[in-house]
Amino acid sequence: QVQLVESGGGLVQAGGSLHLSCAASGSIFRIDDMDWYRQAPGKQRELVARASAAGTPYYTDSVKGRFAISRDNAKKTVYLQMNSLKPEDTGVYYCHAEIYSPGLTGKYDHWGQGTQVTVSS
Repeated sequence: QVQLVESGGGLVQAGGSLHLSCAASGSIFRIDDMDWYRQAPGKQRELVARASAAGTPYYTDSVKGRFAISRDNAKKTVYLQMNSLKPEDTGVYYCHAEIYSPGLTGKYDHWGQGTQVTVSS
């Protein structure tokens, strides 16, 4: 079994910062992409940032220059540093990872439970 556990959400005023973490554990052989998604009330879940196993990080346009994604492969952890937060950044943030597990063919999608980020104006 594989688990993704997120931490670091909370309530912050506009202009403030938050740091999210997501640690993967369990039966893991290799991790490809590690991402952060968010879902605002009444909206579809959207990709916010992606840290590929090898390659340039991806950011959705609305967070470029404000958010930074990083990963520590030894710790199987992905981070999201969020600066200059805006009320429109409010939502539930989900960690996602593509993981190869011993004994299984191919990679599988895994999701964290989500962490609430609320930005007040």
